Amino acid sequence: MGLGNPGRSYERTRHNVGFLVVDELAKRHGGSWRSKKKAEAAPVGFGSKNVTLLKPTTYMNNSGAALAGLKVENLIVVHDDLDLPEGTVRVKVGGGAGGHNGLRSIVQHLGNDFVRVRIGIGRPPVGLTVTDYVLGRMDSTIKEAVPEAADAVEAVIEAGPEVAMNRFNVRA
Repeated sequence: MGLGNPGRSYERTRHNVGFLVVDELAKRHGGSWRSKKKAEAAPVGFGSKNVTLLKPTTYMNNSGAALAGLKVENLIVVHDDLDLPEGTVRVKVGGGAGGHNGLRSIVQHLGNDFVRVRIGIGRPPVGLTVTDYVLGRMDSTIKEAVPEAADAVEAVIEAGPEVAMNRFNVRA
């Protein structure tokens, strides 16, 4: 599941980088988006595995509502992260919401034992609120991280989270 907000006005915001990653995965694997109850879904094949990519249509703060009935062990959430430098990609299993309202909603609905692919968006400059920053247009450093984040999701699906963490969580 890529986290983001629906609608054209949010398309290129920092908060929507998760949507860009699942769009990239759909493109790579021949998926096409279809409207479901509370999400857009794109079924795709990853080798011998069938995967459904999701983009919630519930807006960020209610992202967990789009996951009703899903098993947490089958969930990978792709999201922006203020605590990572811009363009950094990291894989993590479990943990709290870290102030991210989309993650908070998912944790409330399913608990916190799921895989996350985090894309760093950095911190807002002095004088800009976090809300204005995450809803501001993403820069090229963040956009350039989208293929790497898609690679990280593929690594989790194909080889498991430990292998993906060993590959993507190295310090540059």
